[in-house]
Amino acid sequence: LFGGQIVGQALVAAAHAVSCDEQVHSLHCYFVRTGDPKVPVLYEVERTRTGKSFSVRSVKAIQHGKPIFTCQASFQLSQGSPVQHQFAMPTVPPPEELLTQEELIQKFLQNPNVAEAYRKRLTKIQAQDVPIDIKPVNPPDIFGSEPQEPKQLFWVRARGYIGDTDMKVHCCVAAYISDYAFLGTALLPHRQYRIKFMVSLDHSMWFHAPFRADHWMLYECESPWAGGCRGLVQGRLWRRDGVLAVTCAQEGVFRVEQTPNQSKL
Repeated sequence: LFGGQIVGQALVAAAHAVSCDEQVHSLHCYFVRTGDPKVPVLYEVERTRTGKSFSVRSVKAIQHGKPIFTCQASFQLSQGSPVQHQFAMPTVPPPEELLTQEELIQKFLQNPNVAEAYRKRLTKIQAQDVPIDIKPVNPPDIFGSEPQEPKQLFWVRARGYIGDTDMKVHCCVAAYISDYAFLGTALLPHRQYRIKFMVSLDHSMWFHAPFRADHWMLYECESPWAGGCRGLVQGRLWRRDGVLAVTCAQEGVFRVEQTPNQSKL
């Protein structure tokens, strides 16, 4: 199961257990077992605490009678404060000047030197029904094996129209979006190795300002560390007007072939 889908659905479940005036400000999740796409997921919500300003809801995602995922989400009633600051948004080309992921794949497929195995792999990726529009700012050379800096920038948005609705809906969609291609940032300096296994261990999000998940947002991803078969990634979702909307963090486990790959062309 796609981790972002489980995070988003768990947040939907938690949101049903708070008042309409409370908005999610953070969530912290652990993936504890492999999900089974063939059976439904049961979300069990515990009202851990309901306070005057903050409420906490604990969620278990259950399959075959066992939890596959746990999450704690904290909600807050709106409160003003003069204490405010944020980082500056990176300067990048607007999404209108960039190609979508699908257009980039089509461009790669036109290369006559692409090996048949990778042509099939790209065609498979292209056929996936992903409900996200993605425009990489600096798309990597997917056929190269040269190490790259562990940083990525994407313009992202949900496909279709969501509209001005409860902010919790946009947060749930952002939770789905935030997990897409996130962990792969930690592998960019290690592209010479073939990945045998990669899975998320945990996922955290902090929601700072209102946003529309169906509007373009810049997803700034970076990996400050990897080691011990694990890698850490951090991300920031920026609104187009430069407001920092969401901060994310995730750790995952990787297992690679010890022998570096040969050229992919």
